[in-house]
Amino acid sequence: MGTFKIEGGHQLSGEITPQGAKNEALQILCAVLLTAEKVTINNIPDIVDVNKLIQLLKDLGVKVEKLSKGSYTFQADAINLDYLQSADFKRDGSGLRGSIMMVGPLLSRFGQGYIPKPGGDKIGRRRLDTHFEGFINLGAKFRYNKEEHFYGVEAKKLKGTYMLLDEASVTGTANIVMAAVLAEGETTIYNAACEPYLQQLCNMLNRMGAKISGIGSNLLTIKGVNELGGTEHRMLPDMIEIGSWVGLAAMTKSELTIKDVSWDDLGQIPSVFSKLGIKLERRGDDIFIPKHKDGYEIQNYIDGSILTISDAPWPGLTPDLLSIILVMATQAKGEVLIHQKMFESRLFFVDKLIDMGAKIILCDPHRATVIGHNFKSTLKATTMTSPDIRAGVSLLIAALSAKGTSIIHNIEQIDRGYEDIDNRLRAIGAKIERIS
Repeated sequence: MGTFKIEGGHQLSGEITPQGAKNEALQILCAVLLTAEKVTINNIPDIVDVNKLIQLLKDLGVKVEKLSKGSYTFQADAINLDYLQSADFKRDGSGLRGSIMMVGPLLSRFGQGYIPKPGGDKIGRRRLDTHFEGFINLGAKFRYNKEEHFYGVEAKKLKGTYMLLDEASVTGTANIVMAAVLAEGETTIYNAACEPYLQQLCNMLNRMGAKISGIGSNLLTIKGVNELGGTEHRMLPDMIEIGSWVGLAAMTKSELTIKDVSWDDLGQIPSVFSKLGIKLERRGDDIFIPKHKDGYEIQNYIDGSILTISDAPWPGLTPDLLSIILVMATQAKGEVLIHQKMFESRLFFVDKLIDMGAKIILCDPHRATVIGHNFKSTLKATTMTSPDIRAGVSLLIAALSAKGTSIIHNIEQIDRGYEDIDNRLRAIGAKIERIS
């Protein structure tokens, strides 16, 4: 188990460039299974979850060539479908939440898709019903082996249909879209997710020869085609990492520039930070964050009531940033209610912040009230363990702001979502050391 040793309380400065988007990568990489032609993908983040998925694709028979840092070619012209029934796949596929994204492309092109119950963050129940109900609507037969926790869908030929998704699931929508692009006839998906990463996937598929309309809305129409070809694609910067660096700058009263953020794809994120009192300056496609020497003050609603920040499907605020926002609020002037609607275990890391001196009332598994210190009382250094990716980086931000030396164990969770994070933080002045 790896560990970070952090000497907090130092101001940072300089520029930092966000990695490619993790959540986009898990969709885009699986889309290479839809064609026998070569697909080139750029700006792939070098993180544990993405590297695990690339290895799964290799084991399945995809030819993978690394061109340069973050750039690869993929060619799925000799897929070994027997691998899907192997003990190796059942073991390796279960260690990665993103492995579910392979099912739609495999079902669409080869008539069969299998997956062990996927792992990932321990943040609460993350059901797969939307994925498999979509496949069933397209004509697939579903089976589940309870003893091995092994899912399967099979179909000689998928047929387009109308469907109303029970939830606007991003991964569910992406999986169904990838299944429908080679289906016979027309598929209409209502209550579809419309996140920028899903828009990226749909635009990439259209360049490969798919016929998808309604991109960016919650009503997608897909006219099935017989085959798809190769293409080249570049991933967006990771909006969660961008939000993480904004939180880091605010908590450490640092002046930072976040480079190449694709500002127009950030949605509500800049607005939510401004409600917390954070000053963001747009410079071209960069975000400049000045030193918040006098701290930052949370806005109340116009009637004077306490601000509530909650997650919602796009264009609402992504749930992945609520952990960061909660940590930032601990040093703000004012109070805020954080409402995590989607996952019932994601706020359970607040006990570690309370140990550091934060004033937080955990109302229930979904809501926490934060009373900010306004920097009059700094957080205290402590020893803690990272429970998941987003909570882990939130604790890291807290440790970098706290005076003294903190220890964070189980940093493999952070490495799953953040590329080379310790070296990148040291480059802007952070005192952080990785201990094996």
